[in-house]
Amino acid sequence: MTVSISEFFRETANWAFLVIAVPTLYAGWRTVTSNNIVRAVLYLVVSLGGTAALFFMLGAEFVGWTVVLVYIGAVIILFLIGIMITRAPLGVEADLSHDRSVKAPAALLSTVMFGVVTWALLDAFSNEAIAPFDSTSTTELGLLIFDRFVIPFEVVSFVLLAALIGGIALARMDSEAPE
Repeated sequence: MTVSISEFFRETANWAFLVIAVPTLYAGWRTVTSNNIVRAVLYLVVSLGGTAALFFMLGAEFVGWTVVLVYIGAVIILFLIGIMITRAPLGVEADLSHDRSVKAPAALLSTVMFGVVTWALLDAFSNEAIAPFDSTSTTELGLLIFDRFVIPFEVVSFVLLAALIGGIALARMDSEAPE
Protein backbone atom coordinates (compact mmCIF):
# COMPACT_ATOMS: atom_id res chain seq x y z
CA MET A 1 0.00 0.00 0.00
CA THR A 2 1.61 3.23 -1.15
CA VAL A 3 0.86 6.68 0.24
CA SER A 4 0.99 9.82 -1.88
CA ILE A 5 1.91 13.24 -0.57
CA SER A 6 -1.69 14.46 -0.76
CA GLU A 7 -2.88 11.42 1.21
CA PHE A 8 -0.16 12.08 3.79
CA PHE A 9 -1.46 15.59 4.46
CA ARG A 10 -5.08 14.42 4.77
CA GLU A 11 -4.35 12.60 8.03
CA THR A 12 -4.63 14.64 11.22
CA ALA A 13 -1.94 12.55 12.93
CA ASN A 14 0.56 13.52 10.23
CA TRP A 15 -0.11 17.22 10.86
CA ALA A 16 0.41 16.65 14.59
CA PHE A 17 3.64 14.84 13.76
CA LEU A 18 4.86 17.80 11.69
CA VAL A 19 3.93 20.27 14.44
CA ILE A 20 6.12 18.31 16.85
CA ALA A 21 8.89 17.18 14.47
CA VAL A 22 9.79 20.53 12.88
CA PRO A 23 10.53 22.37 16.19
CA THR A 24 12.33 19.25 17.44
CA LEU A 25 14.61 19.22 14.39
CA TYR A 26 15.21 22.97 14.66
CA ALA A 27 16.09 22.66 18.36
CA GLY A 28 18.42 19.76 17.60
CA TRP A 29 20.14 21.86 14.92
CA ARG A 30 20.49 24.81 17.31
CA THR A 31 21.85 22.50 20.00
CA VAL A 32 24.89 21.65 17.91
CA THR A 33 25.34 25.08 16.30
CA SER A 34 24.88 27.34 19.34
CA ASN A 35 27.98 29.15 20.59
CA ASN A 36 26.55 29.60 24.08
CA ILE A 37 26.65 26.41 26.16
CA VAL A 38 23.63 27.30 28.30
CA ARG A 39 21.50 28.03 25.24
CA ALA A 40 22.67 24.76 23.69
CA VAL A 41 21.47 22.89 26.79
CA LEU A 42 18.12 24.68 26.68
CA TYR A 43 17.72 23.79 22.99
CA LEU A 44 18.53 20.22 23.97
CA VAL A 45 15.64 20.35 26.46
CA VAL A 46 13.28 21.40 23.65
CA SER A 47 14.64 18.68 21.37
CA LEU A 48 14.25 15.98 24.02
CA GLY A 49 10.76 17.26 24.86
CA GLY A 50 9.79 16.87 21.20
CA THR A 51 11.24 13.38 21.17
CA ALA A 52 9.18 12.48 24.23
CA ALA A 53 6.06 13.90 22.52
CA LEU A 54 6.74 11.70 19.49
CA PHE A 55 6.99 8.66 21.76
CA PHE A 56 3.64 9.62 23.29
CA MET A 57 2.15 9.83 19.80
CA LEU A 58 3.41 6.31 19.08
CA GLY A 59 1.68 4.99 22.19
CA ALA A 60 4.94 4.38 24.07
CA GLU A 61 4.03 6.32 27.20
CA PHE A 62 6.61 4.59 29.39
CA VAL A 63 9.47 5.47 27.03
CA GLY A 64 8.14 9.03 26.69
CA TRP A 65 8.01 9.55 30.46
CA THR A 66 11.45 7.97 30.78
CA VAL A 67 12.83 10.55 28.35
CA VAL A 68 11.17 13.31 30.37
CA LEU A 69 12.33 12.06 33.77
CA VAL A 70 15.79 10.73 32.96
CA TYR A 71 17.02 12.95 30.17
CA ILE A 72 15.21 16.21 30.73
CA GLY A 73 14.91 15.88 34.50
CA ALA A 74 18.30 14.42 35.35
CA VAL A 75 20.85 14.69 32.56
CA ILE A 76 20.07 18.30 31.68
CA ILE A 77 20.27 19.28 35.35
CA LEU A 78 23.61 17.43 35.53
CA PHE A 79 24.84 19.43 32.52
CA LEU A 80 23.78 22.72 34.08
CA ILE A 81 25.35 21.85 37.44
CA GLY A 82 28.52 20.77 35.64
CA ILE A 83 28.64 24.07 33.81
CA MET A 84 28.17 25.98 37.05
CA ILE A 85 30.75 24.12 39.16
CA THR A 86 33.45 24.01 36.48
CA ARG A 87 33.14 27.68 35.65
CA ALA A 88 32.77 27.03 31.93
CA PRO A 89 32.72 30.16 29.75
CA LEU A 90 29.12 31.22 29.23
CA GLY A 91 29.47 33.85 26.53
CA VAL A 92 30.25 33.56 22.86
CA GLU A 93 33.89 32.56 22.54
CA ALA A 94 35.60 32.33 19.17
CA ASP A 95 38.16 29.77 20.34
CA LEU A 96 35.46 27.24 21.29
CA SER A 97 34.74 26.57 17.64
CA HIS A 98 36.84 24.92 14.95
CA ASP A 99 37.95 26.78 11.85
CA ARG A 100 36.46 26.21 8.40
CA SER A 101 39.04 23.57 7.47
CA VAL A 102 37.40 21.25 10.00
CA LYS A 103 33.78 22.37 9.60
CA ALA A 104 33.57 21.80 5.83
CA PRO A 105 34.60 18.11 5.87
CA ALA A 106 32.36 17.50 8.90
CA ALA A 107 29.38 19.06 7.12
CA LEU A 108 30.13 17.05 3.97
CA LEU A 109 30.43 13.81 5.94
CA SER A 110 27.18 14.56 7.79
CA THR A 111 25.38 15.21 4.50
CA VAL A 112 26.71 12.00 2.96
CA MET A 113 25.72 9.98 6.04
CA PHE A 114 22.24 11.53 5.98
CA GLY A 115 21.94 10.58 2.31
CA VAL A 116 23.07 7.00 2.97
CA VAL A 117 20.64 6.54 5.87
CA THR A 118 17.78 8.09 3.86
CA TRP A 119 18.53 5.86 0.89
CA ALA A 120 18.67 2.77 3.12
CA LEU A 121 15.35 3.62 4.74
CA LEU A 122 13.64 4.30 1.42
CA ASP A 123 15.11 1.13 -0.04
CA ALA A 124 13.97 -0.97 2.92
CA PHE A 125 10.49 0.48 3.38
CA SER A 126 9.87 2.22 0.01
CA ASN A 127 6.55 4.07 0.16
CA GLU A 128 4.49 1.66 2.25
CA ALA A 129 2.21 2.76 5.05
CA ILE A 130 2.96 1.31 8.45
CA ALA A 131 0.15 -0.85 9.75
CA PRO A 132 -1.31 0.16 13.13
CA PHE A 133 -0.12 -1.92 16.07
CA ASP A 134 -0.85 -2.31 19.74
CA SER A 135 1.46 -0.36 21.99
CA THR A 136 3.94 -2.26 24.12
CA SER A 137 2.84 -2.64 27.71
CA THR A 138 5.00 -1.30 30.49
CA THR A 139 4.97 -4.73 32.12
CA GLU A 140 6.52 -6.36 29.06
CA LEU A 141 9.13 -3.61 28.80
CA GLY A 142 10.01 -3.84 32.50
CA LEU A 143 10.39 -7.61 32.33
CA LEU A 144 12.61 -7.28 29.27
CA ILE A 145 14.85 -4.63 30.85
CA PHE A 146 15.20 -6.22 34.27
CA ASP A 147 15.31 -9.84 33.12
CA ARG A 148 17.27 -10.00 29.89
CA PHE A 149 19.13 -6.67 30.02
CA VAL A 150 19.76 -6.24 33.75
CA ILE A 151 23.58 -6.40 33.44
CA PRO A 152 23.86 -3.66 30.74
CA PHE A 153 21.34 -1.58 32.70
CA GLU A 154 23.51 -1.77 35.83
CA VAL A 155 26.72 -1.12 33.86
CA VAL A 156 25.22 2.10 32.48
CA SER A 157 24.27 3.19 36.01
CA PHE A 158 27.87 2.65 37.19
CA VAL A 159 29.24 4.58 34.20
CA LEU A 160 26.94 7.50 35.03
CA LEU A 161 28.00 7.33 38.69
CA ALA A 162 31.68 7.34 37.69
CA ALA A 163 31.08 10.37 35.44
CA LEU A 164 29.39 12.21 38.30
CA ILE A 165 32.22 11.42 40.72
CA GLY A 166 34.80 12.43 38.10
CA GLY A 167 33.02 15.76 37.53
CA ILE A 168 32.99 16.49 41.24
CA ALA A 169 36.66 15.53 41.59
CA LEU A 170 37.63 17.80 38.69
CA ALA A 171 35.61 20.66 40.13
CA ARG A 172 37.29 20.27 43.51
CA MET A 173 40.76 20.24 41.97
CA ASP A 174 39.94 23.45 40.08
CA SER A 175 38.68 25.23 43.21
CA GLU A 176 41.77 24.25 45.24
CA ALA A 177 44.20 25.64 42.66
CA PRO A 178 45.97 28.88 43.64
CA GLU A 179 44.82 31.97 41.80
